[in-house]
Amino acid sequence: MRRARATRNVGPVRLDPLDEFPRALDGYPSADSLLGTLAARVAAEPFNAVATAIFALAVLHTFVAPRFAARAHALHERHRGRPSVAAELLHFLGEIEVVFGLWAIVLFAALALNQGWSSARHYFNDTVVYTEALFVVVIMALAATRPVMQLAERALRWVARLGGGRPAAWWLAILVLGPLLGSFITEPAAMTISALLLARPFYELEPSPRLRYATLGLLFVNVSIGGTLTHFAAPPVLMVARPWGWDTGFLLTHFGGRAVIAILASTGLYYLVFRSEFAELARRAPVVAVDAPDEEAAAGEVLLPVPTWLTLVHLAFVAWTVLNAHEPALFVGGFLCYLGFAKATAAYQARLDLRTPMLVGFFLAGLVIHGGLQGWWIEPVLARLGVIPLFAGSTLLTAVNDNALITYLATLVPDLGPEHKLAVVRGAVVGGGLTVIANAPNPAGQALLGRFFPGGISPLWLLLGALGPTLIAALVMEFL
Repeated sequence: MRRARATRNVGPVRLDPLDEFPRALDGYPSADSLLGTLAARVAAEPFNAVATAIFALAVLHTFVAPRFAARAHALHERHRGRPSVAAELLHFLGEIEVVFGLWAIVLFAALALNQGWSSARHYFNDTVVYTEALFVVVIMALAATRPVMQLAERALRWVARLGGGRPAAWWLAILVLGPLLGSFITEPAAMTISALLLARPFYELEPSPRLRYATLGLLFVNVSIGGTLTHFAAPPVLMVARPWGWDTGFLLTHFGGRAVIAILASTGLYYLVFRSEFAELARRAPVVAVDAPDEEAAAGEVLLPVPTWLTLVHLAFVAWTVLNAHEPALFVGGFLCYLGFAKATAAYQARLDLRTPMLVGFFLAGLVIHGGLQGWWIEPVLARLGVIPLFAGSTLLTAVNDNALITYLATLVPDLGPEHKLAVVRGAVVGGGLTVIANAPNPAGQALLGRFFPGGISPLWLLLGALGPTLIAALVMEFL
């Protein structure tokens, strides 16, 4: 266990900067080669290798989580409804949303044993910033409220009716307009609304597994690039907007048009590939019609029609949360006020389900905890790449790290040129649909649509579903 060394200055004893954890990236020794740099950093701080090994195990856990879920289901069937501790434990291990939180416990124990209790507590409590995780919990809960959902559904239904209201028209409207909406109400809110609207008129028609995964992958990619029209909506853009001086005008010039073209091209291509299946879906009687009443009303609970003033108040709560996205005391306080307002207007409100937002927030908090200890190898990798390799490297790294983490670490690289800055952010948003952990809103989409994938969502099939839109977005973003 490391002990603090006193400085030679007269006065209170303090920690030597070299004993601080995690060590600042500029506090490591330098080397000529990448491998030499990484080796020197592990030699200077051996716990780097431990933290990355734990993170790698957590990533592997996300790939095998569906197997835990399938095993849990088999045990439940074998016990025929009787309680089974083993089945419940396997079910818990099969929840992707809890994976990084579980491995964060392992990380905390390893950190406490290696660095000391105070260092572990300082890192988890003082160093890690949980603002984004808290923000996602609040914005997801607000976006899923009955007035906001009804407003979004009516707008998208109007567009879908231009195509005759068929499943294909509904699918196209959600996957094109929903992600672009993320540039104004934030990506987590857009993901929540798009996933909820895809559930009733599309996924409940039981499309083929190929179309299910293609739709999920397309949704993840479109949401990742669709939030780049403004400087405040996409997490990877938020990380660099202030340090690099990027505003909405800059984003529209360098990202906005490309994002719209990529979304239209990818969605149009997938429609052409699956057009015969869409024709088959149009012949089926929908399980839940687009104009169906609320589930609570169908279950016997009478809800009053939502008045316009109530919708405006809900939009005001959403706006307050978005405008104060970096101030947890303000947006959490606003959400607490909303809970009181929702209680007072219960006759118009559907049941507020916080389970999904809380699970997604837990997932993101665990990801931030692990990601904060990966800068020792990500930073030198990014610093040594040219524009095109940097774009490709950023895309690939995003698949195993949250893309906001990639762009944040890029802000720590000194003397990064303008083209290199564009390359790293473009790569981060392009790769944001490859895995569940690649973009902060993805766990929300998985949590809301996971019930339509028997045995859980397969990371491999998700990757294949997102691969086509990712390649199209990469070509458009970098070469158009």
